[in-house]
Amino acid sequence: MDKLSVSNVYKRLGANEVLKGVSFELRRGEVVALLGPSGSGKTTLLRAIAGLDHPDSGRIALGNEVLFDSESGAQVPAERRNLGLVFQSYALWPHRTVFDNVAYGLRLRKIPSAEIQKRVSSALRQIGLEGMEKRHPHQLSGGQQQRVAIARAIAKRPDVLLCDEPTGALDVATGKIVLSAIADVNRQLGTTTAVITHNAAIAAMSDRVLQLADGRLVGDRRNASRASPQTLEW
Repeated sequence: MDKLSVSNVYKRLGANEVLKGVSFELRRGEVVALLGPSGSGKTTLLRAIAGLDHPDSGRIALGNEVLFDSESGAQVPAERRNLGLVFQSYALWPHRTVFDNVAYGLRLRKIPSAEIQKRVSSALRQIGLEGMEKRHPHQLSGGQQQRVAIARAIAKRPDVLLCDEPTGALDVATGKIVLSAIADVNRQLGTTTAVITHNAAIAAMSDRVLQLADGRLVGDRRNASRASPQTLEW
């Protein structure tokens, strides 16, 4: 995958035009923050990329694969897009162990057991949760639960990781630890990561910031001196 390309995307919800011709490209290996206030269109944009919502017009492509194109009628279903999703709510099964939460999506894909074991172990190691496979969500901190959600997403080996306010339910210090973990995984796997946030301090830890306001892209800047990841205390 060379890049994720979003071109002239429009989306209306009822009488409200939420996205108004948004265009940008995300390059391989970047951690990009989508920054903007509530109602700016951030989550609608992420859902359009993920295939959870369909734009009214525009084009979205991942490398050479067209995911959506209003002119040609191309529309790849969400389950066939090689994307990983992380939401603000951890969405973990409370009665399942850490291992089983991470493995759940792989089992739905009918991946062989030996491969599932390999992928889950690798994902947990990359996210700093090695040795916690048998714990349940209630035995983990909020930051650890969010990292389980990240491990579940990266176990799919996605080309792009989409994170919708992944630090929104966490305090600022824990949120920075989680984002540092996401950035570390991004470097290890060579994926592209887009993080939706309204927090400028979190956005400052990304490689690049795309600023949305009133459904439009109003800023695109690269962080010249990205904050160095802090020492992680797992």
